[in-house]
Amino acid sequence: MTKSAAEAEARSQVPHPIPYQGSKRALAPRILALLEGQRFTKLYEPFAGSAALTLAASKLRIADAFVIADSLSPLVELWKRIISDPERLGSEYEELWRGQTEGDTRYYFQVRDEYNRAGGAARLLYLLARCVKNSPRFNGEGLFNQSADKRRLGMRPEKMRRELQGASALLAGRARVLGGDFEATLKSASSADLVYLDPPWQGTTEGPHKRYHQGLSRDRLISVLEELNSRRIPFLLSYDGRCGARSYGEPLPAGLRLTHLELEAGRSSQATLAGRTEHTVESLYMSPALAHRE
Repeated sequence: MTKSAAEAEARSQVPHPIPYQGSKRALAPRILALLEGQRFTKLYEPFAGSAALTLAASKLRIADAFVIADSLSPLVELWKRIISDPERLGSEYEELWRGQTEGDTRYYFQVRDEYNRAGGAARLLYLLARCVKNSPRFNGEGLFNQSADKRRLGMRPEKMRRELQGASALLAGRARVLGGDFEATLKSASSADLVYLDPPWQGTTEGPHKRYHQGLSRDRLISVLEELNSRRIPFLLSYDGRCGARSYGEPLPAGLRLTHLELEAGRSSQATLAGRTEHTVESLYMSPALAHRE
């Protein structure tokens, strides 16, 4: 079996209930391969999103327990429901999914308005599954403002049920789900744990089309990384990269003593839509405590 075929098989065996364009699902096997032979007490993923790395790490039993956290409250509620109540969540998703009509996006916008007004885990799951390219966007007030993808209706209910049940089976009894700021989440991490950070990148947190509901300044990220280093906490950081000839984000300071790796992330969907063929390369940084861990 070729390396690419093995990675595709690994991805297919890991449940992925939250569709998200920025997910690390495709890269998770290569990221975790760097940890071969190592085991940790806990794995922290404080910018959880789709928690692709946590799910893959749980499948491989890289850690005994997991901490999933995010600053988006409805997403936190969604993960709690995925782990503790996948059957009912699957039913609520199915009810929303079957309420739509192919070729008519008015229903999607109705659900979006309801989510922006009252939240709701199932509503958020439906929006993530149906929005354009599974790529959520938020306005200046933090409201979900991405449009519906007119080419598809989102993940079918029967497949969503399998994904929800699979994620719950991997994480139930082994994972805590927390809301709030990532720095507060990491206060309890120790040198026996592993932290995986996939924060908003510099180039995606500014301007009118924000990918994230909340940004993160580069200076604050650097400050937290320095603090993790001072506590000798092993961490991996996905941050910045390049697409074609364009680079995103400035290099992180050499004083952090990070090992910099580049991971081929495939063809850029944005460039393809514009008629260009460009490949995306993502940067992965390994902390000194992890690079020198025995």
